[in-house]
Amino acid sequence: MVVYASYLSTMCDEAVHDQVKDYYGKKVQKTTDLKLSACTVSTGTRMSKHAKEALASVHEEVCKKYYGCGLVIPEGLEGMKILDLGSGSGQDCFVLSKLVGPEGYVVGVDMTQEQLDVANQYIDYHTKLYDYKKPNVKFVKGYIERLVEAGLEENSFDIVISNCVINLSPDKRAVLSQSYKILKEGGELYFSDVYASQEVPDEARNHKDLWGECISGALYWKDFHELAGDVGFSQARIVSVSPIPVDREDFRKILGDIQFVSVTYRLFKLPSDYPKTSGQAIYNGEITDHEDEFKFDHQLTFLTNEPVCIDSETHAILKYSRFKDEFLIRTQKCGTTDEGDSSPAVINPFELLKTLQSSGKTIANACCGGKKCC
Repeated sequence: MVVYASYLSTMCDEAVHDQVKDYYGKKVQKTTDLKLSACTVSTGTRMSKHAKEALASVHEEVCKKYYGCGLVIPEGLEGMKILDLGSGSGQDCFVLSKLVGPEGYVVGVDMTQEQLDVANQYIDYHTKLYDYKKPNVKFVKGYIERLVEAGLEENSFDIVISNCVINLSPDKRAVLSQSYKILKEGGELYFSDVYASQEVPDEARNHKDLWGECISGALYWKDFHELAGDVGFSQARIVSVSPIPVDREDFRKILGDIQFVSVTYRLFKLPSDYPKTSGQAIYNGEITDHEDEFKFDHQLTFLTNEPVCIDSETHAILKYSRFKDEFLIRTQKCGTTDEGDSSPAVINPFELLKTLQSSGKTIANACCGGKKCC
């Protein structure tokens, strides 16, 4: 069982919020002010053509204030309503604003006024740039642990994203629970964050710089899976994983042999009584920028017009999510065994990273160091 209270033995929620606001509102003024690469690490996800174009269009001042770990851009975004947790200067929101189109809508929530000021300053700029008649993005001041209190309606969003932010929260359970509440049935939480190979000790948890650098607030990866399941989400699927080096000697003395990775996960809000039926799924190739194949996670790829065996949870995801019109699903036994009650195994991201590295796969571990967004 996760022992949440031990995470912050001497730091209350309000103190942590104030500390983070000070760090990202005053102490850190640009990406190069960060002491480590955790908040600017790439998750190794290959960007689509349209995502690259949208990213290249974001105003340079917004990019300079960007501190995320990778680019959090899921597939199938046209017309979607999306919430960005800890939207900061608004980079991901403006990219998504372009990708959802004029019929979609993007909301960014952040607690740091200085970051919100930057984001709000460039709403009109991007609205005109994208040739929209009216803005399809807005920014809300609030806490990611209290989304409903911030004025966001329950069961109203198709997708929630977050980019290296949840680790900064003193109450991860509340963040996941609130995200679950505001998602529609079939909605997705798609996010990148930092995870630890073991429990992070209180000495590190209480270190202000390590917390602000997205390190000491990281969840032990097993605790994350337990939390997500307790809240009600489907099994967390790993989309990509990258190493996070902590090379500073003074930080390593505090952290010991704990390792850290940046992982992009996807989780879904499914009906509790969905049918436990496996089968075959055939992708129609109609998701923009994914006409030949749709890589759902690190181990499941759908080739266009090719049948793929799926377990019952994946069946439910494809049936109830925004992907429901992209697949033909055959509810028949697949293979020699009936895996109707099965769901994907929990994957250790550190073991997965070792496997990828040993197989010669290229793993990115830093980005956003230049003048333009990564």
